[in-house]
Amino acid sequence: MLKGFPALSSDGWAGLSVFVFSAVLFFLTIGLPDMPLVPVGPGFYPRIVLGFTALLGLWLLVVDARRERQSQEAAEPLTTRLLGFAGHYQKVVLHFSLFAVYIAAMSGLGFRISTLAYVAASSYLLDPPRSPKAWLRIVLLALIAAFVTFFVFERYLAVLLPRGRWTSF
Repeated sequence: MLKGFPALSSDGWAGLSVFVFSAVLFFLTIGLPDMPLVPVGPGFYPRIVLGFTALLGLWLLVVDARRERQSQEAAEPLTTRLLGFAGHYQKVVLHFSLFAVYIAAMSGLGFRISTLAYVAASSYLLDPPRSPKAWLRIVLLALIAAFVTFFVFERYLAVLLPRGRWTSF
C-alpha cells in the first residue's frame, strides 16, 4: 500500500480497471478513418459509450478512495466476506445469462419484443417488485426503453434492427 494513498476495495479496483480499459479503447478509436459518405465516422458512437464508461469508472474510483473504511468491515470474518462476494458473482452470471438469452431471442422475436422482455426481466432481477405500482414501473420502463431505442436507431440513425422470424415485427 502506498503511503498517503487510501486502500481500495473491490469497487475501487473495478473502477480503476474500467477507467483504464475504457480510456485505452477510447484513444484507439481516434485513429479510425472517417467515412466520406456518412456525417459521423465509425468511431463516433463507440467514443460516446467508452467516454461515458470511463467517466463512470473514474467516478467509482474516486468515491471508493474518499470513503473511509468502517471498523465493522475490518472486524467482519473472512468467511462472511467471501460468501458475500460469491453471492455478487451469482448475480453477475445470472445477468450475463439473461443477456445471452436476449441476444438469442432477437432473431426469433425481433428487436422490439426481445428488448421489451429483456428490460422487464433485468429490472425484475435488479429490484423485484413488491406492489402493483412497482410492476407498473417495470412495464413502463420496458415499454419506454424498447420504443426509445428502436426510434433512435431505426428512425434517427437509420440502423436496421432485426425483425423477428416468428413475429415479422
